[in-house]
Amino acid sequence: METTILKNILILLLAYFTQSSAERKDLTGKMFTFPVESDTAHVILDPNLSKSLTAVTVCLRFFSDLTRAQSLFSFATPASPNSFLFYKQANHVYEINEYDNVVLFRGLEDIPNRWNSVCATWNSQTGIAQLWVNGKPSTRKGVRRGRDISGRPSIILGQDQDSYGGKFDKIQSFVGMLTDLHMWDSVHCKKKSR
Repeated sequence: METTILKNILILLLAYFTQSSAERKDLTGKMFTFPVESDTAHVILDPNLSKSLTAVTVCLRFFSDLTRAQSLFSFATPASPNSFLFYKQANHVYEINEYDNVVLFRGLEDIPNRWNSVCATWNSQTGIAQLWVNGKPSTRKGVRRGRDISGRPSIILGQDQDSYGGKFDKIQSFVGMLTDLHMWDSVHCKKKSR
C-alpha cells in the first residue's frame, strides 16, 4: 500500500515537472520534492544562456534525512557531464567538480531533517572555489583556472549527470526537498545563513 502511494506521488510530481518544463518560469517560491530514491526523478532547468561562464555561484536550500551522498546541482555541457557539479558526500563532505577537477570541502555541518542553506562558487580567472553551509565558509581551494564553461547547458536538480542530460544512478539521487535555488555568472559571497 505504501509503495503504491509513493509511486502515485512520484507520477504526479513527474507530470508536474514535465508540464512545468514546457514554459519558462521563475523559481521564486517554488519547492521541489523528491520523495523516493530513483534513477529517473529529476528537474530540468532550461536557462537562457548563450555565453561562456567565467564564474559560477549556485545557492539553494535543501531538507533531507539522508546521510549518504547525493547530488544537489548538476550542470553539464556536451564537452563534460561535470562542467559544474555541486555534490553532497557523506559525513559533512561536499564536492565541487568542475570539468572533472574535484575539490572536497570537509567539516561544514549540515543537519538532517532541517533546512540547510548551501552556496558554491568558482572563478575561472583564479581557479578558486569556495563553499558556504548554513552561513559558515569553507577554506578557499583551487580547482581549475583559465578555462571557461561553454556549450549548451543541461542543468539537472536531484540527479548527477554521468552523461550530457542523463545516465542517472539512483544511489546518487537526492531525496528530500529543494528550494530557493539561485545561480549567478559571477562570484557572490554568502555571509549569513537564512
